[in-house]
Amino acid sequence: MTATAQPLVEATTLSKWYGQVIGLNDVTVSVPAGVTGLLGPNGAGKSTFMKLMTGQLKPSKGTIAVFGEPIWGHPHLFFRIGFCPEQDAFYESMTGLEWLTGLLRLNGLDEKSATTAAQHSLVTVDLVEAADKKIGSYSKGMRQRVKLAQAIAHDPALLILDEPLAGMDPIGRRKTIRLIKDWARAGKSVIVSSHILHEIEAMTSNILLIHNGRILAEGDVHQIRDLIDEHPHTVYIRAQHPRELARTFLEHDDVLSLKVESDAVVVQTARPDAFYSRLTDLAASSESGEIAEITSPDDNLQAVFQYLVK
Repeated sequence: MTATAQPLVEATTLSKWYGQVIGLNDVTVSVPAGVTGLLGPNGAGKSTFMKLMTGQLKPSKGTIAVFGEPIWGHPHLFFRIGFCPEQDAFYESMTGLEWLTGLLRLNGLDEKSATTAAQHSLVTVDLVEAADKKIGSYSKGMRQRVKLAQAIAHDPALLILDEPLAGMDPIGRRKTIRLIKDWARAGKSVIVSSHILHEIEAMTSNILLIHNGRILAEGDVHQIRDLIDEHPHTVYIRAQHPRELARTFLEHDDVLSLKVESDAVVVQTARPDAFYSRLTDLAASSESGEIAEITSPDDNLQAVFQYLVK
């Protein structure tokens, strides 16, 4: 008979205020081991919650424990956590390998061990070819991948990833989702945020819905799937040949509307799963030229969250 597993992260009446602004409001929740998705629009409180989990912010009220211990004031827990922030903060003139090695040296590794660990993490995120290039020359997708590399380089037990797929091209997204699932199968736990349901659902079925600093719902993603699918999903695709890409999209009945810009296509689709799958296949084949970036605005979730709040 096995004992009940201890929650990975446990928050009790947790609040964070920035002056008169509420970042997180009276949150009580337990996050189990495994992969958990934190889903909500920008400004919902996702990043604040993650910064509280990682000990970067002190709670204004309540408590938060990681691995059964309060994270604030217990820096030894940092060695067990890897964090990928949403914002970039690089030394642009350093190469990817130099930056990672420097961070690992600060983490207590000697030069040889730090270099080996840095090289291994670059292999993991498929960034070996850019190891000796300056980060200032990296594309958005490469910058995202080198942030992932620093999060995993010290082999943490818990990965906390804030919008890790933002700005990636379709192939990069597919690889990163596969990586996250591989880490989970290897025994690591992952807490990953996004404002795109499709991204979270590709990684896990266990989600926390967050809006206006509160957890609105938790549990199986399929329970809210029908709600979200009632609303058209908008996708912004930056591409080499946007008009050619648009013609390809018009062949499918799940595309509700199209707008072609100078270097992009904006699509509304009724079936985001099918659309994203097709888009990734298109990017892999290069039939319609290079697809450099896909993003999805917050509008996709706003109507759903307004419904849930009511």
